[in-house]
Amino acid sequence: MKISQQEVENIAHLARLDVDDDLKETLAGQLSDILDYIDALKDVDVDGVTPASGAAFMNNVLREDRREPSPGPDVTLANAPERDQDFYIVPRVVK
Repeated sequence: MKISQQEVENIAHLARLDVDDDLKETLAGQLSDILDYIDALKDVDVDGVTPASGAAFMNNVLREDRREPSPGPDVTLANAPERDQDFYIVPRVVK
């Protein structure tokens, strides 16, 4: 599958990346090679191959839920860079 430089620009825009013009051609070629390799995998004959065990087949190990008292704001805010009484102070993100 051939990736154009325009598609690289669109991907970079979505990922909020600033890509130099001379790098766009290189990235287009590399992405095309990756997609060609993935496309070739669908032609592999897997008849008679048993699925390998892995993380998808593992059982979840759960612990019993138990109620414990809260350690309180002095403990939970002990390492806070800034605090105001019982609250964290964080940088403003909305203008």
